[in-house]
Amino acid sequence: MKLLIDSFWRAAAYCLHPRVIALSLMPLVLMAVAALGLGYFMWDATLAWVRAGVESQVWLTSVLAWFDSIGVGGLKALLAPLLIVFLAIPVIVIVSLLVVAVLMTPSMLNLVAERRFPALDRRHGGSTTAGVFASLGATLVALVSLVLSIPLWFVPPLVLILPPLIWGWLTYKVMTYDVLAEHATKEERREIIRRHRSALLGMGVLTGYLGAAPSLLWASGVLFLALAPVLVPVAIWIYTLVFAFSALWFSHYALYALQALRAERAAAPVPSTAAVPPTVVDPAATAGLLPPPLI
Repeated sequence: MKLLIDSFWRAAAYCLHPRVIALSLMPLVLMAVAALGLGYFMWDATLAWVRAGVESQVWLTSVLAWFDSIGVGGLKALLAPLLIVFLAIPVIVIVSLLVVAVLMTPSMLNLVAERRFPALDRRHGGSTTAGVFASLGATLVALVSLVLSIPLWFVPPLVLILPPLIWGWLTYKVMTYDVLAEHATKEERREIIRRHRSALLGMGVLTGYLGAAPSLLWASGVLFLALAPVLVPVAIWIYTLVFAFSALWFSHYALYALQALRAERAAAPVPSTAAVPPTVVDPAATAGLLPPPLI
């Protein structure tokens, strides 16, 4: 718990570092350009497709007609855009995580290593290619889990529990590998995960809940749609900064755990391998013990 809290406040302090702030804005610029491009070319077609799907549902049409009868006539026009935004939230979060992992985590890991662990050896137990495949595999599992859990989101408590848990698990899987790949051997990484799995998973879940905080912006309904050009970039930047914080938190925690592991092994007593001299037997001392020769 002491290591958890110590690495937490150190990560929070590092978020004020100019390099971290600049790096947190870089993914925002890239994602904003991509979002604007996709929105320009695909928004109308996607909106028409979702509206056609909504209108094809008889029960949903009846519900919307009932809302019209009680004076809530604008819901039908807002339903399709809100559905698109609602379904885009998990994609935004996951893409933010991957962008942070690819662009920001190495730089922030080097920042932590240079400032706090300059003497820690880099033993290169992981590779960039293996990290990419591991991240893609974990992301695929998270996406499938998110899609399968969507029906449960309509149960009020579960929508506040399941997505952050899934995002937290993904953060734990991606960040743990990335922050240890450069410094730890494969065996050291496995040992640290074995010893600190609960704490690392808890860190991922907590950052998953922190990443869910900007989702409150989506709940503003008409106000959100009106201020979307401002609120969407702000929300994406908050997502990215939360993931940047998680990278710093995992870096501080994992590198300290690695340093402690190596210090523990260096202090452990080494068993002696010196050869034991052979016992020399005096023939005279054993002469009376030998049986008489056979004639």
